[in-house]
Amino acid sequence: MKVYRNLFSRVVSTENLLEAWDDFKKGKRRKSDVQLFERHLEDNLFQLHRDLTRKRYRHGEYVDFYVRDPKLRHIHKATVRDRVVHHAVFRLLNPIFESTFVADSYSCRKRKGTHKGVARLGVYARKVFQTRGVCFALKCDIRQFFPTIDHQVLLEIIGRRIKDRDLMDLIETIVESFASDVDQKTGIKGAPIGNLTSQLFANIYMNELDQFVKHELKAKYYLRYTDDFVILHHDDKYLALLKDKIADFLKTHLDLSLHPNKVQIRKLRQGIDYLGYVSLPYARVPRAKVRRRIFRKLRYRIRQFKAGLISEESLMRSFDSYMGFLVHADSHKLREKLHQQFWQWVKEPSRQTKKGQVSKDQGPILLSQEAEPHSAFE
Repeated sequence: MKVYRNLFSRVVSTENLLEAWDDFKKGKRRKSDVQLFERHLEDNLFQLHRDLTRKRYRHGEYVDFYVRDPKLRHIHKATVRDRVVHHAVFRLLNPIFESTFVADSYSCRKRKGTHKGVARLGVYARKVFQTRGVCFALKCDIRQFFPTIDHQVLLEIIGRRIKDRDLMDLIETIVESFASDVDQKTGIKGAPIGNLTSQLFANIYMNELDQFVKHELKAKYYLRYTDDFVILHHDDKYLALLKDKIADFLKTHLDLSLHPNKVQIRKLRQGIDYLGYVSLPYARVPRAKVRRRIFRKLRYRIRQFKAGLISEESLMRSFDSYMGFLVHADSHKLREKLHQQFWQWVKEPSRQTKKGQVSKDQGPILLSQEAEPHSAFE
């Protein structure tokens, strides 16, 4: 195993902090806290550099809020200063660990993502189905994944490769800056949904499972997106056996457990529901709940637009986003229907409401209502 030393000075250098700032500020220049930091950018970055090099850096508190994407998620947002540090650490750590990840890990990695993962699932499923005449999928999900990431286990995994005490102290400061509600008393578990580093830490943590499944269990057709993973095989009894071995490994090595209501073995003919799409032997369609949600949320966005809450540009971005999602499925007729319905809703008379309000029957406004599953990460 290759190990890395003498990285701390590179992480905290003014050059890396400036690059980290450039990475961080993309798409956030209009945020008030970002503008405030940028107003005295040079002073803030040099002070941050001094605090880091002199070991005086302390992580600040988080601001918490909720988003629906579609399920309700508890987001924790760090200060701008802390998020610059997260980016600085990420810039050095990510290339080191990226090379250790399996090819079929699709969460928060360049040239990966949900669409690539679903496409690969279709390729693997057809291979099994066409060679064996039947294909089963073991689909699993980790119970409360981010709140139950064990700090000590995570730091031990990172420490196998990072042999720089100063950098490990900084990483520990970031890891220990948050404790989930699950273990508030002990403070040893949890990673905040909202940190850029949480994306990387999640992949590093779950890479232990990836390596076990690929090299110990010899599972050929395995895919993972964050804590949601699938194994394909022609024998459902074999998959049931794998499930028990995986559950034991997760508990023993990572102190994680499978979600009892989200573990299932299904035939490909029944449809494999994964990452918002349902894969069938010769087709891929959007999940039924997703289809309904797209129409419901798009109509709500139109009413927000008519109430003056969002701009035309924002409305069209939402429309293009939904159409972009559907284009990755066999959904020509559905896209036509959405296109026609969109313009019908746009042209219909507005309900009489005060400016800045939406009809009561539409429910409360969630500012991040249309967020993609990982848009909360910064």
